[in-house]
Amino acid sequence: MAKIFMGLLVIGLALLAAIVSKKYQDLQAPGERPELDITAYWGPKLKEPYRENQAILPFDISVKPEVIADLKVQLSRPLKAQEPLEGVGFQYGFNAKELGKMVKYWRDIYLNKWSKREEYLKKFDHFQTEIQGLKIHFIHVKPNLEKNQKPKKVLPLLLMHGWPGTVRKFYDFIPLLTTPSDKSEYVFEVIAPSLPGYGWSQGSSKTGFGVAQMAVVMRNLMLRLGFEKFLIQGGDAGSAIGSNLAALFPENVLGYHSNMCMNSSPLGSIKLVLSSFFPSWFVDTEYADFYKGLGHFLGVVLEEMGYFHIQASKPDTIGNALIDNPVGLASYILEKFSTWTNTEYKGRSDGGLTQRFTYDQLLDNVMIYYVTNSITTSMRLYAEYATEDQFSSKVDSIPILAKAGCTRFRHEINHFPDSVLANKFLNLVHSTHHAEGGHFPAFEVPQQLYDDFINYVKKANF
Repeated sequence: MAKIFMGLLVIGLALLAAIVSKKYQDLQAPGERPELDITAYWGPKLKEPYRENQAILPFDISVKPEVIADLKVQLSRPLKAQEPLEGVGFQYGFNAKELGKMVKYWRDIYLNKWSKREEYLKKFDHFQTEIQGLKIHFIHVKPNLEKNQKPKKVLPLLLMHGWPGTVRKFYDFIPLLTTPSDKSEYVFEVIAPSLPGYGWSQGSSKTGFGVAQMAVVMRNLMLRLGFEKFLIQGGDAGSAIGSNLAALFPENVLGYHSNMCMNSSPLGSIKLVLSSFFPSWFVDTEYADFYKGLGHFLGVVLEEMGYFHIQASKPDTIGNALIDNPVGLASYILEKFSTWTNTEYKGRSDGGLTQRFTYDQLLDNVMIYYVTNSITTSMRLYAEYATEDQFSSKVDSIPILAKAGCTRFRHEINHFPDSVLANKFLNLVHSTHHAEGGHFPAFEVPQQLYDDFINYVKKANF
């Protein structure tokens, strides 16, 4: 009897092993490129057939004086914010006392020198072109090559921001990329677009405009500018859009570098959970303190991701609340520049905002959202990302074949170890960890991000 039982047990275990092996193989199987309409029209309803205007035109980002005058009037109204609780910094959100200080600075100092701030925002060349019915704004900066300098290899680079950022966060990063350096034999021709619905770029008039569709628009922008092959760098939404672009159009992507590499494929998600329970199987002990486990991540989700849920479900509700509400807009946006820069900053009454940034930098970013009235359209990306159609496209399961570089800055909310990224990034040539910096490295620590990027490019040997 015992022999029969043992035989059945062996057979059962063998069958279980075979099923598990089959399921694992299924999970490992690369996704197939979905059928995407690369010419889909996303603009407002037309009476006549659509004919795309392919002109690339200089774009003036000047703000009408009456807009600034009206803003000053709005900021002059009494601030009726509730006093913060005793001993509370930014744990409950933007501290009202710090908000009062910022509003006073915005009204009395920043706006009084608006002409200088506007001149600063114009220091790069701005352009606009029409892609798939959307007027897309972008900055285009060519490298500063001098005649007597040692020749450098020039590579085109698509630089993409996320939410609640804008192209403003790249203003200290771009000159490093476009100025020849002894550190690198490469120099870069930078295209930094405002994502559709962000800043000066028009948002979609139709539903279904998710991350994959935005990746198509960004790819078509680069083709419009004459770049058949190019590099990608991005974080936050820029990372997700860049990842989709690299997966969907490997023929156009030379390489992909991100400060927020993710793997949302089913296998990647399983490995991420397992890495929390068995970290030694997945994480290099030298960097174990970067990976704080599932408990920490769930805590972050509960404490810091409420914005994601409302923007993924009712973006227009919060958007409507922030229209013509500059104080509310600044509070909603800039709270992220506290906790996402370093979660420990939420214990400070000033949110640690000026540890990495100046008020001018932060308000430049807010002003772009305000003067373009783009807060609602920017948040709709979250709603389009969290749809059944987006998930069913299985783009996250399509591996990236291009040479990839993934860098991690310590105070980012969450990190993915290389072992979890492995089935997504099949050619990961560069992986690093930095002791300083958070979610906005191009804004916080541009020199560190630049050094990491050129080290990646050197390893990739394009």
